[in-house]
Formats: sequence, structure tokens, C-alpha cells
Amino acid sequence: MSVFPLFSTPFVRTELPSAGVMNTELRALFLQREREGARWRNPDPSMTINKGLFESNFDLFSWPEPCVQKLHEFCMRKLFAMIGEINGYTNEELYKLESQTHAWFHVTRRNGRFTAHNHPMASWSGVYCVDPGQHDADVPDSGVLHFQNPHQQAAMFRDPANRQMLEAYTMSGRNIHLKAGELVLFPSWMFHEVFPFQGEGERVTVAFNCWFRPLGSEASQQGPYLR
Repeated sequence: MSVFPLFSTPFVRTELPSAGVMNTELRALFLQREREGARWRNPDPSMTINKGLFESNFDLFSWPEPCVQKLHEFCMRKLFAMIGEINGYTNEELYKLESQTHAWFHVTRRNGRFTAHNHPMASWSGVYCVDPGQHDADVPDSGVLHFQNPHQQAAMFRDPANRQMLEAYTMSGRNIHLKAGELVLFPSWMFHEVFPFQGEGERVTVAFNCWFRPLGSEASQQGPYLR
């Protein structure tokens, strides 16, 4: 007998080595631009931005600052590597893809949160942690990145035969406690949220969405796609 998973969902968790200096520069840059207010704030958010959360506009990866471009290069390198692995693409085939990206930063303070959502107009999304903030010790899920299990609607009948299934098969959601320098990649259709941040200082993260098409296609001449 062989037990095997079907309908699996690919995720990536990886870290940027020696990210301390870059994160310090990113944090200072983001807090400064948060203080400048409307110039950098997303003017038309698709969701309610509650008190305690700042969301920037979506052109972050076009900023020229070296710390931003270093993060951009790291995120895209890991994303293309994942795409190559799960699609079985060769390097030559990967270089025939071009991507368009929306990227932005969040600064979250006490009670700030982001409710459940997905990104239906993209194929892949990512979250990078610049600074997880200082969490209250008695709130273990403060600021956690939570992914809803897409199979959870099927959990209509629970008994001892399915209540403690192994991680690959469970219908429970997943919490990811991000640490500085960590990147998470996931399919954009996955519903996710950020639980309320309970702590001192700021939780600082970068998020991005990407979508792709063949390099040199007729459609690719109509917009600013980035490789």
C-alpha cells in the first residue's frame, strides 16, 4: 500500500544571509517615508486599512535605493528558482519569461492587522520580514502570518480517524511566525491574513505580487514587464 498526497500547494520559506545591514537601512527608509504621509501612502487600498497599519503605494521595487534593489534582486531570484523547480523549466526556458510586479511595505503598530484576502490578479506572492517587532510575551500569535487551508470547507465531519492527520493532510490553517530576513513565497490565490500585532515598536514587512508572460510576445510590448 502506498499513501501519497494529491492537490498539494507549494510554499517556500527561505532567508537572506547577513541581512542585518540591509534590514536596518530598509527600516529607516520605510519609517521616514511613512512620516511623509500621503506622498508614499497607497491612495486607493483594496481593503480597509485600520489604525495601526501603514501601507505604501505599489511601486516599491522601482525605488533606486541600494537596499531596496538588493531586496528586489533576492526576492526575484528566489521566485524564479521556485518557478523553475515546480514547473520543470530549464534555465533557458526561465529566461524566456518576464514578470510584472507590484511591491509595497507595511508598518504595523499595536492592534494593527490585515484581514483575510488573496490576490486573484497575480500568480505568485511573497512576504519579506524586515523587522518582526517586539511581541508581548503573553500573545504568542501577535502579528502572525496566517494561511487558511483551502480544504477547510471540506471539514464537515470530524472523528478520531481524521482529527490528527499528519501535516501534509490536515485541514487546519497554518501560522508562520516571521523573523527578520525571512521570505515566504506562495500562490496568490491562497487566502491569508495578519493577526493583530500586540507589542512595542513596529512590525515592518514587504509584500509583492507577480504575474508572467512569454518574453517577446505581442502582449509583452504593451506594458513595463520586468525580468
